[in-house]
Amino acid sequence: MDAANKSTVSEFVLLGLSNSWKLQMFFFLVFSLFYVVTVVGNSLIVITVIADPHLHSPMYFLLTNLSIIDMSLASFATPKMITDYLTGHKTISFDGCITQIFFLHLFTGTEIILLMAMSFDRYIAICKPLRYASIISPRVCVALVVASWVVGVMHSMSQVIFALTLPFCGPNKVDSFFCDLPVVFQLACVDTYILGRFMISTSGIIALSCFILLLNSYVIVLVTIKHHSSGGSSKAFSTCTAHFIVVFMFFGPCIFIYMWPLSSFLVDKILSVFYTIFTPVLNPIIYALRNQEVKTAVRKLKNRFLNSNKATP
Repeated sequence: MDAANKSTVSEFVLLGLSNSWKLQMFFFLVFSLFYVVTVVGNSLIVITVIADPHLHSPMYFLLTNLSIIDMSLASFATPKMITDYLTGHKTISFDGCITQIFFLHLFTGTEIILLMAMSFDRYIAICKPLRYASIISPRVCVALVVASWVVGVMHSMSQVIFALTLPFCGPNKVDSFFCDLPVVFQLACVDTYILGRFMISTSGIIALSCFILLLNSYVIVLVTIKHHSSGGSSKAFSTCTAHFIVVFMFFGPCIFIYMWPLSSFLVDKILSVFYTIFTPVLNPIIYALRNQEVKTAVRKLKNRFLNSNKATP
């Protein structure tokens, strides 16, 4: 065996979204803005829910955890991509690449289960309101959050273990702005077509199955709401519709990328941007800032902050 075949890859080159300098500067500005809005918006939700006792309910507890996951999902690769546009340094170490794969699947896997928990919470609140307090107790909420993280860890570990078993001895150019199995496993020095398709498509099937369950629950909720004509029901209908739009925007790209892993790289890049950058920005807007209780709590928090500043000599 020659020396080239004995060598191992110590780093990967992230090709990013475009080679054009003008487009890179455009992406730098847009993604920097989106990242700041994501962190500020989700942090505001977490602080508001913690600070306002009126928001200490199961729904807002789940929402707080969703905001934490959204900030994490937006942070596993976006800051590096932003700095890479400035420095021109687009390489990532092998360990760094594996770490990105781990955190990507940890946060997406956890968010999928958490979105299902939030859907279950809304289903019980609207379809079985008299039993809501007994079913969705604080202990159940904690159990749902813990279960979502456990599932996320188990899923991400399976992806990382698969990635670590692959030999990399030559090609090291990742045609994306972060490391993920659909692009990384194609750089391995062995034929991974069958096993790779199986491993990656499994993620797509899991995402599709969860999406179908979510779709069914939202259909039941929307049908239940439709049978009521009050103003509150109209508001609940609008809220649930908006929730489903966010769910679709998160699950759609995941399902496409992992069920058809050998599709166009350009399409995969665009879809990757949606669920790692755009969706974490939309979640605070859809799930919280359209909510009157949250908006009222934010105003109270702002007034409390301004009054404390005035009182300080």
